[in-house]
This record gives sequence, structure tokens and C-alpha cells, in this order.
Amino acid sequence: MNPVESLRMTPGEITAKRLLKAAWRRVIDIPHRISWDLNSGYSHKNKENIRKFKDTHQKQRCVIIGNGPSLKNMDLSLLKDEFTFGMNRIYLLFDQISFEPTYFVSINELVLNQFSAEISELTMPKFINWNTRKKFDRDDETIIFLKDTFNLTDAFSTDLSKRIFSGGTVTFVALQLAFYMGFEEVYLIGIDHNFSQKGVPNTVELRKATEDADHFHPQYFPAGSKWQLPDLLRSELAYSSARQYYEANGRKIIDATVDGKCNIFIKGDYYSIFSGNGDQTVHE
Repeated sequence: MNPVESLRMTPGEITAKRLLKAAWRRVIDIPHRISWDLNSGYSHKNKENIRKFKDTHQKQRCVIIGNGPSLKNMDLSLLKDEFTFGMNRIYLLFDQISFEPTYFVSINELVLNQFSAEISELTMPKFINWNTRKKFDRDDETIIFLKDTFNLTDAFSTDLSKRIFSGGTVTFVALQLAFYMGFEEVYLIGIDHNFSQKGVPNTVELRKATEDADHFHPQYFPAGSKWQLPDLLRSELAYSSARQYYEANGRKIIDATVDGKCNIFIKGDYYSIFSGNGDQTVHE
């Protein structure tokens, strides 16, 4: 695990309500933590499955596909021969592209509890939150569970058979996975890092709008579904630790999101990088 850790909240955001909520989350996580730490039976088998992915992609590159609306304005066919990570409800895009991601990642319990039936139908290796394991078939060999950790700080985990950190965004989990698998270059797209809906971070709300303007599909979080308001500050702090850890190990993360608002990573031009013209434009 990376010794570089990032504070999740500013002092002004630490309220009694948020502290109580955080404490309760830790209480209800206890049974999941115990079952994970016992390392017997299904937990042991699952950890062995995680270890099979260690350094399987050394000296290769991959693309982590976010879920931002910028994906609607991109030619994603350029990625059909790349190693890719899709996240959460990325499958809503499958009828519009000529490929499916190499790997699927979802750690948000709200997403997994509401859309487990759809996610179960995906055929690629799926990395999913251990706490939602009862929603999925244990005999499904494409499912690998990861255990999130509730700490006051987010760190960068390099042994995913022990634990991961969510960093307030599934993208941070995918970055830990890509590092664990040995990818040398990681490109980000669809990480718009910009949401029209504002409010207290991590607050669970029912979607009221008939269309979701914050994701690539208008029914990504349909009206009546539950979602959490994003914690962009926490994500930025986690991203900073990811960049530092990658660069300290001679690897790199390039943000090729079209018109993305995240300023943590080195920027790259998507079409220059993936069009095959040899001009891989990258800048700070």
C-alpha cells in the first residue's frame, strides 16, 4: 500500500451527522470484514482468483472508460483493439460500439444492488464489491470480489487480495486494478469530473429528473433510482495519490477525456493517441 495518503474532508465538512453516518457504515461493514478476513472457503478462493491477475499485463497499455457525457461525442471504435476497463453501467453503451470492455469494475453498492441482474449478464471478468456478494451467483467464474475499506483517509493499494480504497470514485479502483495487473500506461476517457447536480457529497438521493445529464446515457440513473452526490474533492485527492504512485514506479496516467475538468493528470489528445497516426500529443 502506498504510504502517501489523502485526507477525505476539509475540517469544515466534518459535521456530527457525517461522523455518525461514517460510524454506522463501519458497524454494518463488520460482518463483511470478518467474512473477508477469515480467508476460508469462498473468501480464500476469491483471493486466489484476484492473484491470478497480478502482473498479467506488464509493459502494456489500457484505457479506463468513464461514464461522463463526453463519451457521446467520441469515436470509441478506435478502442476496439485496446485493453479496456468499463465501469458501473457502461453496458448501456454496448449497442452503440463494436466491442465490449476487457474488464468490468463496480464498487458502488447503490449501483450493484439496483442493477445486479443486468451486471450479472456481462461475460467479461467483473470486479465487484464484496459487500454485495449475495446479489450474485457464487458459481459465476467471471466474478471477482474486492473489499473496500472505510478509513478516514484514502490510500493506493497494490495488493488487491487484501483491500482496496474507493477514493470516492470507481475510477480510482480501476486505477488500482490496472496497476496491479502491471499496465505501464493508463489512459482515461469519459472522466468529465463535472456534475450539473450540486449538494452535500455522498448524500444518497432519488433521481427526480426524467433524463440523466451527468452521464453518457439519459437513463443511466433513471428517475426513481438512488444515487450518491459526487465528492469531487475526495476524488481529486485520491487521483493525486494514484498519479504519484504510478510515476514513482516508472508508469504514467494520461487523461484523454474530451473537454474534461479534472486537472490532476497529464493531458493527452484522444484522437492523436488512438488514431494510429503516430502523433501522441501529451502535455501538462
